[in-house]
Amino acid sequence: MDTQVLIIGAGPTGLALAADLTRRGVGHRIVDRAAGPFTGSRAKGVQPRTLEVLDDLGVVDRVLAAGTTTLPARWVDGDRARVVDLNEGRHPTPNTPYARTLVIPQFATEAALRSLVPHVEYGAEVTGLTQDEHGVTAVVDGREITAAYAVACDGGRSPVRKRLGVGFAGETLEDHRIVVADVVVDGLDRDHWHMWRSDPASMLALCPLPGTDLFQLQANLAPDREGAPTEAELRELVTTRTGRPELVLREVAWTSLFRLNVRMVDRYRVGRVFLAGDAAHVHSPSGAQGMNTGVQDACNLGWKLGSALSGALSTEAAEALLDSYEGERLPIAAWLLGVTTEAHRRMAAEMKIGKRDDELLQLGLGYREGPLAEPSGLDGVQPGDRAPDAPCALADGTRTRVFDLLRGPGFTLLGLGVEPPAHDGVRAHRIEDPDGHVAAGYGLPDGALALVRPDGYVGAVSHDPEVISGYLKRVLG
Repeated sequence: MDTQVLIIGAGPTGLALAADLTRRGVGHRIVDRAAGPFTGSRAKGVQPRTLEVLDDLGVVDRVLAAGTTTLPARWVDGDRARVVDLNEGRHPTPNTPYARTLVIPQFATEAALRSLVPHVEYGAEVTGLTQDEHGVTAVVDGREITAAYAVACDGGRSPVRKRLGVGFAGETLEDHRIVVADVVVDGLDRDHWHMWRSDPASMLALCPLPGTDLFQLQANLAPDREGAPTEAELRELVTTRTGRPELVLREVAWTSLFRLNVRMVDRYRVGRVFLAGDAAHVHSPSGAQGMNTGVQDACNLGWKLGSALSGALSTEAAEALLDSYEGERLPIAAWLLGVTTEAHRRMAAEMKIGKRDDELLQLGLGYREGPLAEPSGLDGVQPGDRAPDAPCALADGTRTRVFDLLRGPGFTLLGLGVEPPAHDGVRAHRIEDPDGHVAAGYGLPDGALALVRPDGYVGAVSHDPEVISGYLKRVLG
């Protein structure tokens, strides 16, 4: 084998997976047919759960410094104007340190992830892919690369998905096309996300991109529009739809024209090839879910690939663990497709934009119904739930926080006021709760044990150490 995992596509999903595999010591190669890193703003909303993943990876401070969580939306509809704080009422708490959606251009998010990846092979297009029971063989620019597994993170038009013959069911919203562009506009304040609409066909949004002099422009165009608008057309569009001739669009840095597709695969795995990110699901941009869902795909899959490739699992356990990727992530994608489509239609029809709840922030999404979770019988957090943060203390009185204890590539066993039993490959910590934050976040009784998976979700909770041992044996063979 040339490598253990071949990652096809170096967008946010592929980079997040590569970063996770790097810290696990899993050999991988990441290839992308583009000539170099993406330079557009495209997916500019990073949700709190994704920020938690970036915290775990060690780059959240860099990402937070490059974005903003305090950008209210200013809606103008004819003579009416109103300001909406999309994050209203959402503030960091001891259990949720990142409570607000971060506005940051996609290229900045990718740069942070890329800093964790040893090397990205750009200008490398996969033109063939075969597999057998031993591995996969990809043809990349005429040369063969062999790997134990491959992960297609190659976008909504995924050539790999098409080669595999995986269904991509859903719908194309034919009512209009959408242009997204990074532009310089003089005369417009950068303190608001500006939105105009005088009728359903004339929406325009200009969102300032932190750390740049650019705005991200979004506008709907006629359904039969072919080809991205020219700079002159965008300039005229801004003048016409805002009704403000003093606003001058004087530069276009990047442009993309697309039709809304709402689709998802019927399988996330075909043998030794996995699908992730837009290759597995495409959404309306309403709700800022697409990129975030892709990063969560990577977070879910990374530890499972690492475990399967460790050599410590039986063949049966490895296969079951890898199958659980689809069992856990496919229902999330199906739910989000419905939510984002409804958000798009509501905004288009009624000019309403909703405040974000825990599900859209991806804090309330989990795997309780997934193949790795079994009800605990205890009150409080359940297997499959996100593991909350909480300031706490170690047995010797040292102050810390749960997220600091969870950080890293392995399982973590927390004993709430009790010494947790030792298990090979599992970090174990007795934690005390002097300020009550652990009780508030976890809702578990004293003496309980909470096993947290490498992706930050609860694996098992119990007073009985045998339950923890049984879970580890079942999942890790």
